[in-house]
Amino acid sequence: MDYIVNKLLILPGILLGLSIHEFSHGYAALKMGDDTALMQGRLTLNPIKHIDPMGFICLLLFGFGWAKPVMINSRNFKNPRRDDAIVSIAGPASNLLTAVLFVIFMKLADTYMPYNALGQIIWEVLRNTVVINLVLMVFNLIPIPPLDGHHILGSIGGAKVWNFYYKYYDHLRFAMLLLIVFNGVGLIISPIINFIYSLLITLVF
Repeated sequence: MDYIVNKLLILPGILLGLSIHEFSHGYAALKMGDDTALMQGRLTLNPIKHIDPMGFICLLLFGFGWAKPVMINSRNFKNPRRDDAIVSIAGPASNLLTAVLFVIFMKLADTYMPYNALGQIIWEVLRNTVVINLVLMVFNLIPIPPLDGHHILGSIGGAKVWNFYYKYYDHLRFAMLLLIVFNGVGLIISPIINFIYSLLITLVF
């Protein structure tokens, strides 16, 4: 029962974090000249449009997951290398901003909300939303396909990096899945997430 309750308390943060992440990719692409996401109905915060079943299950079970990627046509960009990096960064950046906003909500709740059962539930939902958005930010910055980090690194490194990803794409995806299942990702990024969370709490509280 406690397991189900805990999953319900993180569910709002997951749905919000995934939706904001993918919406931000699409919105940034639109600003860079590509309307593919708009034409496919992905410029929305409706989580149904963005959920990838496997990524959603991984996020629920293992704490790390992904949404259905927004389709981007880099041929519509004025400066493909620069604009692809901007679009890729937009998702993680939106999760960081969301985490900051919800830490502020935590501060307001701590100051004005009565300490009762409902208040504790709201507090946990707010806290979990902060954590989930930090997870999405840091996880997606890992430079392994299909995560945003590999687009960012490819945009910086150019043809040699892209050729490496093209050659080993399937191998890297499989390695990432194994890392998720066996908690290798958690061991790598948890210290970073905990540091950022502690920093935000310290700055706001």
